[in-house]
Amino acid sequence: MNPAFLLWLAGAMAVFLAAATASRAYIATSNMLLLLFSLTLYCVGNLMMVKLMREGGLGLAISASAIAQLLLINVIAVFIFGEKLSSTQLAGVGLGVAAMVLMLFPMGAKS
Repeated sequence: MNPAFLLWLAGAMAVFLAAATASRAYIATSNMLLLLFSLTLYCVGNLMMVKLMREGGLGLAISASAIAQLLLINVIAVFIFGEKLSSTQLAGVGLGVAAMVLMLFPMGAKS
């Protein structure tokens, strides 16, 4: 896996996680500035995704981003906002981890 791709992925995930956290904070407070901040962060994250799509291809970039967001936003939801996941939901998160591992170790695929 290209180190530049992983670096851009990490940056995009940080932006998307901040946006999701700001969205959740907006729900709790109804502060319009939080909503505008969240929307701005989502726009920046999507612009970063364009770079990721160029580096790794559409399928890998979107899939890796979606799974990384699934995993990391659940950590934020549970530990910061006190939300609970059922055992079925935890199994889904585990399958996401397995999918991410399989995607990041390509076996001769060319993009």
